[in-house]
This record gives sequence, structure tokens and C-alpha cells, in this order.
Amino acid sequence: MLILASASATRKALLDKAGLAFTTHPATIDERGIESETFNAGGDGRDVALLLARRKAEAVSALHPGAIVIGADQTLALGPELLHKPSSLGDAADQLDHLRGKTHRLHAAVTLVRDGALLWSDVQTAELTMRDFAPDERDLVLRLEGEAILSSVGGYRLEGPSIRLFETVTGDYFTILGLPLLPLLAALRNIAPELLQS
Repeated sequence: MLILASASATRKALLDKAGLAFTTHPATIDERGIESETFNAGGDGRDVALLLARRKAEAVSALHPGAIVIGADQTLALGPELLHKPSSLGDAADQLDHLRGKTHRLHAAVTLVRDGALLWSDVQTAELTMRDFAPDERDLVLRLEGEAILSSVGGYRLEGPSIRLFETVTGDYFTILGLPLLPLLAALRNIAPELLQS
């Protein structure tokens, strides 16, 4: 049995399109507390993403003995600063303005846990540079995106109209979407190949 410990529609869609048979069980953890704990221990955005992914998988694994649980998380780092999902379209506009003309990094982590034991983990990074866009460009993108933008850590969606705001993107597309899919599939082939036969 394979379980995705996430409520993310994007991650679910990626696994669906890869032809995996799985169920979802979103994890409930103290994400901001884990973030603070990681930074206090000298960690960075990559470490935060990896620990969040692991803790999510461990929490769901405790409820489903024998199942392999996929934990995933993503952080957005602008230098040493971590940004989070905007709570409103106004917050999204402010966040886009903060990112305008700068390069930020998306760290996407994924883990596999069974019976509380970490089987495998990986974290991938993509670098994205936003154009020095005008406020009316930003407002148009937000109108086109609508509420969907609030589900993204960056306040944008590269798979949507937000792509207009970018100058360069370096990194794996699946990493940008929040799930390093190719490393995950390789790990499943090694750990539980039967899960890829359904």
C-alpha cells in the first residue's frame, strides 16, 4: 500500500499521471515549529523542506502499519529568508513584489517511510529569477490566476499565467511543482517495485 501524506492537488496529480495506485492521508504537524527548530539548529531551507517531508511521512506512517508513505514538502528561500503561502491575493501581490527582479530557490524534498523508519529521502533545488515586472503586469497575472495562487508557496504557478513574470528558470520541472518525481520513482523501483506494477 502506498500513501501520499499530503493534501496537495498538484502532488496528487503528478502521482496519478505517473500511473501509481495510492491513497492520500494529509499529515497534521506543526510546520512553523519544525521550521524554527531547524533554523535554531543551524539548518537552511533545504533542511527545513527535508525535515518537514520526513515528519509528515512519519506522522501518517504511525496510522498505517506496513504502508509505504510518501512525505513531501517545499520551501522557498530568498537568501536566508523563507517565504510561505500567501493568505490572500493582497499578500500574494506583496510577495511577488518582494521577489521582483531577484533570484530565489525552491527546495523540494521527498521521503519514503514505512512503520516509522526512514527508507529513503532526497531534496532537489531549482533557481528562479523574476523579471522586474510592472505593477499592472502583476495585477493582471493575479486576476488570471485567482484563488489558485494561494495554494503555492511562492504566490505564483509556473504552470499558469504566472510564467509571464519570470526571466529565467533553472531546475527540474517536477521540483518546481513540489515533488521530485524522477528520484521518487527510482527509489520506488528499488524499494518496492511491486508498487509500480499496478
